[in-house]
Amino acid sequence: MKQRLQNLWASAGFPQATRDGAPLFWMIALLVGGLTVIGLVMVLSASSVMLISKDNSAWYLFNRQLMFAAIGVVAFVVGARIDYRVWLRWAPWLLVTTVGFLVLVLVPGIGMRVNGAQRWIGVNSTFGFQPSEFAKFVLLIFAARLLTRRLDQLEDVRRVLIPLLIVMGFVCFLVMLQPDLDTAIEVSLIVTGVLFAAGIPRRQLFALMAGNVVAVGILAVAAPYRFRRLTTFLHPQDDPLNTGYQIKQSLIALGNGGWFGVGLGNGHAKWRFLPAAHTDFIFSIIGEETGLVGASFVLGLFVVFAVLGCKIALRAPDRGGMLIAAGITTWVCGQTVINVAMVVGLAPVTGTPLPFISAGGTSLVVLMGAVGVLSNVARQCSLPAPVQSFAHPAVRRARTMRPAPSA
Repeated sequence: MKQRLQNLWASAGFPQATRDGAPLFWMIALLVGGLTVIGLVMVLSASSVMLISKDNSAWYLFNRQLMFAAIGVVAFVVGARIDYRVWLRWAPWLLVTTVGFLVLVLVPGIGMRVNGAQRWIGVNSTFGFQPSEFAKFVLLIFAARLLTRRLDQLEDVRRVLIPLLIVMGFVCFLVMLQPDLDTAIEVSLIVTGVLFAAGIPRRQLFALMAGNVVAVGILAVAAPYRFRRLTTFLHPQDDPLNTGYQIKQSLIALGNGGWFGVGLGNGHAKWRFLPAAHTDFIFSIIGEETGLVGASFVLGLFVVFAVLGCKIALRAPDRGGMLIAAGITTWVCGQTVINVAMVVGLAPVTGTPLPFISAGGTSLVVLMGAVGVLSNVARQCSLPAPVQSFAHPAVRRARTMRPAPSA
């Protein structure tokens, strides 16, 4: 039976798993499936009251999220089936296509304006997509391709860092025109993670991080609404009924949950007290309805994802696979840290969703497709020589790993 399943998998076009890669593949698949199911349950719980108050079906957003989850499963299967080296070869064309969509979204009549931001292309908010979400994956692949092809030139700023910063800066500029500072931050975080995994010199990495911090600071104070978010984060108690209202209600919901929560569906924050309860602040609903135990369990799943992602990066068959795995792991874990820090009041309020759990179609589909690519790398992993720690061997491995076959 096992041989039959392996033959069926191979006949469908999937890469053959190594002995060490198959467990990683199935663990990633089950983990993402579990997080998505948790997300569906919590979206239903968090959105039902709001929808009923607007005379809509309590199941509307759940059905919508379920539809996108089904599309995400298809994206995962496609990502798992296509060899990750193909994405590296397609990187320039994917970049050109993504830039084209980022320009189109700014054209009146093509891009849709929702809540003051023009970030969508489509008929309406249900049947539309957000090109900036694709930009995260495409920039990741482009960075991995560049750093793979120029392995022996990592210390040459003009050959590696500057070209990558030009491309990233242009994409972030188009994203900021929407405007969408949160996505621009996430893009820069992903590229920084890929550069770290590639093993660029520390002085370049620190200079890049410092530049990102300065740029974010300037952009944060340049727009009045962003500046209000920053001042609210520093002094939330100064305006608890206006600018500080959202974070105050989030903390109340988390505190109300206690150890074991008030029970699924029994939360009070979703009764129009907490804005964006089913999207950016869905972790507050998790904390209220399942308590510290439930919230810790969800965070534990993301920790497991981080560990698996690091293992896949260390065991990747070539440099390109290692950089892709590192970038996707940075993407998922980085978004998680930003979202949870915002919910508990350790970071300013942003529009960063909780991966796989917050309501949002494009984000879910693109993330599941990206994790499909990660699972493709996992299936081809091999067991490396024993290492003493994670960070330093990863950098040494990045410098010595053979490049992936180029186009």
